[in-house]
Amino acid sequence: MAPKTITIAPVSRIEGHAKVTIQLGDDGNVKDTWMNVVELRGFEKFCEGRPAEEMPRIVTSICGVCPWHHHLASAKACDAVFGANIPSAGKKLRQLCQEIAYTSDEILHFFFLAGADFVMGPGADYAVRNVIGIVQSNPEVGKKVVRCRHLGTQMLNIVSGKSIHPVTAVPGGFSKPLTIKERDEVIKMAEEVLQFAKWAISWAKTEIFPKYLDAVKTVGIIKTGFMGTVKDDGSMDLYEGKIRLMKPDGTYEDFDDDKYTDYIEEKVLPWSYLKVPYAKSWGEGFSMDLDSPKGIYRTNTLARINVCDKMSTPCAQKELEEFRKNFGRPAQLTLLYNWARLINLVYSAEHMMELLNDPEITSKEIRVPVKPRAARGVGHVEAPRGTLIHDYTTDADGMITRANLIVGTTHNNAPMNMSVKQAAKTLIKDGNYTEQILNTVEMAIRAYDPCLSCATHNLDGTLPVKITILGPDGEVKDVLTN
Repeated sequence: MAPKTITIAPVSRIEGHAKVTIQLGDDGNVKDTWMNVVELRGFEKFCEGRPAEEMPRIVTSICGVCPWHHHLASAKACDAVFGANIPSAGKKLRQLCQEIAYTSDEILHFFFLAGADFVMGPGADYAVRNVIGIVQSNPEVGKKVVRCRHLGTQMLNIVSGKSIHPVTAVPGGFSKPLTIKERDEVIKMAEEVLQFAKWAISWAKTEIFPKYLDAVKTVGIIKTGFMGTVKDDGSMDLYEGKIRLMKPDGTYEDFDDDKYTDYIEEKVLPWSYLKVPYAKSWGEGFSMDLDSPKGIYRTNTLARINVCDKMSTPCAQKELEEFRKNFGRPAQLTLLYNWARLINLVYSAEHMMELLNDPEITSKEIRVPVKPRAARGVGHVEAPRGTLIHDYTTDADGMITRANLIVGTTHNNAPMNMSVKQAAKTLIKDGNYTEQILNTVEMAIRAYDPCLSCATHNLDGTLPVKITILGPDGEVKDVLTN
């Protein structure tokens, strides 16, 4: 059998553009596999020369899916640059927006993107293997999903004045207080979202996940470390705390976000615009070999519930205990990201209610003044796709001289490539494959909920271009590169 290359393009139901290249050997079995990211964004360069106080507004344009998380990480980095200690109420309003945005995002990914593989089945016709198919097959579920996504948008509009491309978190705090009337209006919506979150995980555990445990136990399986954010007591937090880097054996180290360069390092690979971070503090180097990976860790939903010792809200803690009873700690099965996503949803909905019931949430003491200075500031939050780091350096006038962003999906670049390679090797044998098999390979990517617009960066500011010139019969006449 002659060698063959299988291309999956585009990878569907993700944010951004990617393709999968699967190289078969002479025996028809998988020799190698790559997830190629075929887009480029250059926000780090765009930001140089801008006033630091503009950064929380600028970075929301990186992505329309997760603008709030860039907004908040940027505001925290600016707080550090200016040396601002923001008021407690200002921090709680930021946290409230973080949790509202989280509930909407987790609902989006589970039901609109990954969920169709489970609800409709990986072998369903692609014409119905999507959210429209879910709505048609189960209208009541569809109504609940759309309703709660709508409520998330409404709540953000009330709390911040703007749900997409927000401007409300500013260096030194929050620019808009929450009135008692607004709080009372939002809390009714939040209660409905909380009830949906509880229903969603119960429904998935009884109606969805049991049907696909075989796939969960075989597709995209790799063994890695994990990264997430925890409070001092070890509980999961999405807005602040120490970054915890856990090895595959479950041992870990915690560090402040401004020390991240002591623990992780970024590589550039020739076939992707995504940089590849790895755990340099482990002292083992970097390798994506499936049998003996080195320096590989993962972020996102599964990582967060692996690294934390506990959840601070009751229903999420109960779900975490059940999850660990079934899958251990750290759980390594890649498709469990979807289960973990619903545990995250429950936590965010519960924490959202706690914040709204806090009397301080309507305080008008939400902001302190700041002054430009030459400094470096690092801020991080847990974006839905993983630990999001913003790192800014300013001159004496408060102008950005250097910016570095490490996005949740960037952390997962190496693991996604490893998972898709393992899936392809497991499913494609003797040159035989079907549309269902190729979609199942894609499921290994969708589990990570990648956001590729956020994650693509280039270190030297150049854009590689390759032009292939073909003759009338399809033969290659010339290849031009810059």
